[in-house]
Amino acid sequence: MLALIGIVLVFAAVFGGYLMERGNPYVLMQPAELLIILGAGAGITLVANPWTVIRKMAGGIAGTFRKPALTSQVFLRNLRMLYEIFVYSQRAGGLVALENDVEDPSKSAIFSNYPEFLAESGTRDFLCDSLRVLTIGVTTPHELDTLMELDIEVQRRGRHEPVNALSTVADSLPGLGIVAAVLGVVITMQAIGGSPDSVGQKVAAALVGTFLGILLCYGVVGPVAARLEARNEARNQFLQVLRIAIVSFARGASPILAIEYARRSIPIEVRPSFAEMENTIRRQAKIPQVKGQGGSDVPGQAA
Repeated sequence: MLALIGIVLVFAAVFGGYLMERGNPYVLMQPAELLIILGAGAGITLVANPWTVIRKMAGGIAGTFRKPALTSQVFLRNLRMLYEIFVYSQRAGGLVALENDVEDPSKSAIFSNYPEFLAESGTRDFLCDSLRVLTIGVTTPHELDTLMELDIEVQRRGRHEPVNALSTVADSLPGLGIVAAVLGVVITMQAIGGSPDSVGQKVAAALVGTFLGILLCYGVVGPVAARLEARNEARNQFLQVLRIAIVSFARGASPILAIEYARRSIPIEVRPSFAEMENTIRRQAKIPQVKGQGGSDVPGQAA
């Protein structure tokens, strides 16, 4: 919503100031100039990027106009899910008890309670694959840490591709505006000898091309690329939180301490308090019963 409000404010300020100076709004309506700039920009995008990047770019642009996906409540839910995983594996005698859960998360007694987690394939595979190498006992906590860092970096590079593509388009827009303006000047030269009004209109149309290229670059496409990069960084921080929790538990930390390590790594502006985390765990955690064991699933007793 903020992105949309910002773009509206940019256009309102620019065109509002133009109208305050008694500019003629009809002069700015130059569909030919807009066609040159937007059409050439689309062509540059197709030339410079494979189809997979273009798809990610389209999805990223749409995502910048939605509300932030990673809120304090989202972090709380994922901390609760991790706590349930850790406590369950501890009660069941080790991480090997999670083998069925990570092999088919949709049928897991834990993961099935978190449809948002299951729907996000990147996060789901990151977590389940990391737990899988622990369940089969082929890695140490240090190796797991390195492996998860590698996965995070690969995902970061993949999310950065549409940002680079958008930035390239933004950088090209002022130049395309100049191209449109030069073509307008060529048309103006052809009209030399005509009436002053006709020549003046053609000069104005040529200048509109430069204006549109600069406005779209610095007022729309550039800011959208910056916002997309910020959202990507937030996703990267989210994966880091998951990594810290899993590696801490693998190194021998208790479930509640591993979750606290993860909570401390959450950016301060969306970090839930310790009391919020504890209340969420105590009131909402649903830890599956281990076969052959009874008793209450009070989280505080398992920590």
